[in-house]
Amino acid sequence: MAEILLLRLEGPLMSFGGPLVDQQGVTQRYPALSMLTGLLANALGYDHSEPEKTQKLQQRIRYAVRADLPGDALRDYQTVCFKQDHLVDTGWTTRGTVDERGKGEATSGTHIRYRDYWADASFTVSLMVEPGDPSLDQIASAVQSPARPLFLGRKPCLPSVPVHFVRVEAPGVLAALRDAPRSKRAKSGEEVPAWWPDEEPLPEGVARPVRLPVTDSRDWRNQIHVGRRVICEGVLRLPEVAR
Repeated sequence: MAEILLLRLEGPLMSFGGPLVDQQGVTQRYPALSMLTGLLANALGYDHSEPEKTQKLQQRIRYAVRADLPGDALRDYQTVCFKQDHLVDTGWTTRGTVDERGKGEATSGTHIRYRDYWADASFTVSLMVEPGDPSLDQIASAVQSPARPLFLGRKPCLPSVPVHFVRVEAPGVLAALRDAPRSKRAKSGEEVPAWWPDEEPLPEGVARPVRLPVTDSRDWRNQIHVGRRVICEGVLRLPEVAR
């Protein structure tokens, strides 16, 4: 049996970003490995100046996801005109430090971009980590009392319920996810989408899934999506118990 942390990702908006294509900020159907890593690293107080710590954390995570409420797809159309007087020769300010934009083409004219979100969704995550630092106890404590405010993908996506859910013991992340209490807003007995590691053993009641190659890891030093892994996509029936 393994110690597993259950998380509840629920909010008006959330985004599970995949590889960017030009101005298109897409969202995946499930929380990416990089997204969960970033959420936990933020809770632990990790900084972008120490990418090695976040990279090691990502390598230790094993998780499965259930879409209790899959949500509705929403696309946000965004523009910014850098010709405005107050934006000329200025930079973004983060924590009191000015970060100059440079002098390239991306620093002038009107720029358009699209950002995709899931609206009114609820996901249950079953997560474990390989032995090391931080431990699952430290991660659970950090999610309960995060070093910084947590967000679900992008910074505007604030959770509407506590992200920390409960600790359980189970043979694996999929078995824990199958039995995890559903969101109170979801209907018991419904079959909903779920995703889990390809090598995860199938517990009773889970049909043979479809195997999918994904690129959802991140090179945290260079801030790009990298790698390839195989996950399984299937369906799980929501339990009677709600929480």
